[in-house]
Order: sequence, then C-alpha cells, then structure tokens
Amino acid sequence: MFPKQQFRSEALEAELKKLHGLVDGVKATVIVNIDGLLVAAYPPEDDENPHAASSPQVAAMAATLIGLAEKTLKRLEQGMLERLLMEGEDATMVIYPAGRAAVAVMVAKTAHMGHVLYATKQAAYEVEKILGG
Repeated sequence: MFPKQQFRSEALEAELKKLHGLVDGVKATVIVNIDGLLVAAYPPEDDENPHAASSPQVAAMAATLIGLAEKTLKRLEQGMLERLLMEGEDATMVIYPAGRAAVAVMVAKTAHMGHVLYATKQAAYEVEKILGG
C-alpha cells in the first residue's frame, strides 16, 4: 500500500509521475473514476501548462469511452475490457481500467508502444491498490 502519512491523492500523483519517468514520450496522464470525475492528473494544470490533460472534459471523455467499450464487449460476449487504444495523427491514447477508476495516458506517436502498454498496465494495478479496489 502507501505510507500512512501519505494521502491517497499524493500516492496517485506519485504513481502518475513515476509513469512519466519510466516511459519516454508520455505527454499527459489522468486517473478518472467511473462517474467521469477527475481523480488525479500529471502534469497538473497550471498557468504554465493550461492545456494539461487534467481538464474535467478529458476525464469525462475517458469514462465515456470505457463505459461504451464495456457495454460493447458485454453485448458481443467478448469478456471484460482489458484496455482501450486510440491512435490519432499526432498522439496515441491508452486507457486501462483500474477497479472503479481508469488510467488514461496520452503518448507521442514515436513512443515504444510495448513499453507504454506494460508500464500503464502496472500503473493501473497500483492505482487500483491505492484506491482500495
């Protein structure tokens, strides 16, 4: 788990910061709950970084995508969702379920996807543990 003196929010942000340090090309990461509310983000939105992925809209969109993917897989009887992967012209977004939350990572097109997928899956596992799932 995490040290008793460390708050959950600090542990979650530390996990996201660790992910940024482990994987080259990570642009932004968010943790979103199943209701679409932002739980944590890195880098955090501030005056120097006003377009960080910490906007509530990004969190809501990630939760919506997870919900649609889970319903689609259930309807098609294809089992539980393991991850979502969306590729755009400029970046790729990976979303992993983490219990009652999800970890969404935006990476540059040049990022090594095997490394991104492995590190994000591990981060989602840690997030689920931190959130008590």
